[in-house]
Formats: sequence, C-alpha cells, structure tokens
Amino acid sequence: MPTFTYQALGTGGRKSSGEMEARSRNEVFHRLEQDGLQVVSLTQKDVDAGDLMQKNLRGKESVSLGKAFLSRAQIIVFTEELSDLLEAGLQLEPALKAMEKRTELGGLKDVVTALREKVVKGTSFSTSIQSVSDSFGDLYCNLVTAGEISGSLPSILKRQAEYLKTLDDLQSRVIQSLIYPAFIIGAGILLMIVFMTTLIPQLTKLLSETGKSMPFMTRMLIGISDFATNYGLFVLVFVIIVSLIFWYFIEQPKGRIWWDEQKVKLPLIGGIIAARYYAQFSQTLANLVGNGIPLLNSLKLMQPTTPNLFFRKQLLRVVDVVGEGGSFSRALKGVGHFPPLFIDMVSVGEQTGDMGLALDKVARRYDLELSRRIQRLTALIQPVIIVVMALVVGAVAYAMISGIFETISGLRTK
Repeated sequence: MPTFTYQALGTGGRKSSGEMEARSRNEVFHRLEQDGLQVVSLTQKDVDAGDLMQKNLRGKESVSLGKAFLSRAQIIVFTEELSDLLEAGLQLEPALKAMEKRTELGGLKDVVTALREKVVKGTSFSTSIQSVSDSFGDLYCNLVTAGEISGSLPSILKRQAEYLKTLDDLQSRVIQSLIYPAFIIGAGILLMIVFMTTLIPQLTKLLSETGKSMPFMTRMLIGISDFATNYGLFVLVFVIIVSLIFWYFIEQPKGRIWWDEQKVKLPLIGGIIAARYYAQFSQTLANLVGNGIPLLNSLKLMQPTTPNLFFRKQLLRVVDVVGEGGSFSRALKGVGHFPPLFIDMVSVGEQTGDMGLALDKVARRYDLELSRRIQRLTALIQPVIIVVMALVVGAVAYAMISGIFETISGLRTK
C-alpha cells in the first residue's frame, strides 16, 4: 500500500503535516476531511522502480527549465487564461494541458508544462508555482493556497488578474507622464554641463582681462563652476558612499521598518503609497473572506506577504487582537494608522454580517482615491519640473549675459 505525505490546515488556521498509508489519493482526502483537516498538498512517497524512473525523467525536464522569470504582463495573461478555463468547468490539470497547447502563449508554455507535471505528481498548485517561478510572489501564492482550500480558485484568480491589470495600468500611466519631464531634466543637465565646463571658463578669462568687478550673479556662477571643477569628483564619491550606507541601513529589518514608515509620511507620494496599500489590503481580504476563509485565517495569510514592513508590523498587532477574540474594527482602531472611513466600513460589515461586501466597497473607494492621487501627481509633475528647469537655465543665462555685457563695457572704456 502506498504512503502519502500531506500538509493540511485545521481549525483556526493550524498547520499540520504527516504521512498516511492509503489505497489512493482520494482516500487520503476523505480521511483527512473526516478529521477536520483541509489538504494543502499531497504527494505519494513510495513508488515502484518504473514510476520512479519516469518521475525522475520528468523532474529533470522541469529542472532544466530552472526558475523562470515572468513579467507582470505574462502573469496577467496566465492568470486570466487559467481562471477562464477553470470557470468554464475544467479541472486544474486539464486546464493547464489546454493552455500548454496554445502557441500564442510563447515562453509561458514552458512554465505551464512544468506546472502541469508537478500537479500530475500530486503537488499542490500553490507549491508548484512557487517552485517554478519567483515572479508570482508570496501574496499570489497565498491567495492560490486560499483558493485551493476554499474551492474558489477560479474567482480568486480572476480577481487577482483584475488587480494586477489595475496596478499595471497605473504604473504605465505614471511612467508615460514622466517621459517628458525626464527628457527636460536630461536636456537641462546636459546644458548645465556645457555651461560649466566650456562657456563659463571662457567667460571668466574675458572678465579677468577687463579688470572690472563682475556682477554678483556672474561671480556666484563662476564660484559654482570652480567648485564643480575642483571638488566635483569628491562630492560624487561622497554622495555614492552616503547612498550605499543608507541603502545598507534600510536593508536591515529596523531600518526597513523606519524607511517604510517614512515613505508613507512623504508629501504627495505618501498618500499614494497609503491609498495603494488600503486598496490592495481590502480587496485581497474581501477575496478571501468572500470565498469562505475565516477572517483570522485570512489576516494570517496576508500578514507575512505585505511588502511594506511598517504596515506588516501593524497588521501583526491586528492579528493578535482578533486572535484573542477582539473585533476587527476595534483592532484597526487600536493600531491607529487606518483611516476612520476604513474602520467605519469594517464596523458596518461586522454589524451586517457581510464583511466581504463591506471590504469590497472599501477597496473600490480606495481604488478611486488612488487613481485621483496619481492623476493629481502626474498633472503636477510636468509643470513643476518645467518651471524649475526654466528658472535654473534662465538664472545661468542671465549671469552669463550680464557678464558678457560687463566685458563689452570694459572693452569700450579702454
């Protein structure tokens, strides 16, 4: 009789693992369900020599692929395709097999092939995508795990695809809005380099021959040019050293928490970071709760995958309060970093008993708030950069022109 190794979740999110002898995988599922356990992964431990050889050959084919890198666009296509096939009624393995035959998927076909091989062997889908590519991320894998446990994998994948498309659209709009300002900044920096290295030294030589005092703006410009020429390399080295020290500091746990907190407090950008977190947090939690995952388990799934360590620390406090029997709204209020509107909507969800719907409304609200903030920022960036560059170039041009006029005046006097 074959032996199966399993990992499962019990009541309260308690993880358990072990081995069981059974005639088939279905028998293992049935016996674990009778014990109140929900299977996360199940693999057969004992196989005969022929099966072992075939599995080793398939394993080598998968290993040769390595951990593939996938772009966000590829992950979106994969998630959409798979959710559509699952919603159409296909099981996971046949859905992956159907995707494997799609020539238009390109490089994704190798990833789908590796995933199907692992699923056929009995590995859970969430474990399979983790082993095939790191591009999916911890949160994506946790959502897939929750979908497998709750039986709502198609809907969770569909919502995740919508979220990823929204995120990709916002990022694309920000990048597009920054192309023109980046070009202006680059042209301005190039112009300043030409001024400092070529024109200003020639102007200095002309002014020194007249023997007249130079205007204040010209003297200041020449001083800046001399400083950049004599000490520019030292300043560059100093900036690089300070940047490396700062980078090392924020890579440490305490430094990362401090930096993640400071980012939320930054003018303009901080509001976008916070709105993005509230939208992602409420949308993901709505997905989990709406698909039958208990609130505490959903929070535990989300806490370790929150990218901002400051918010992750706050969420850990929320998990502790809810785990001790406290209400979700009281836990959020006790943390002190969630906005009143967010807490009020959660409180309404607790009173009506439909937390999933309340969180979904919060997600939609902060999605709109995030879009508005990004639109304001992108609308503000271009004129601000243009005005600043115009002032800098104008000041340099004025200093040079006034110096040239002073030179001409000196020559006429002679």
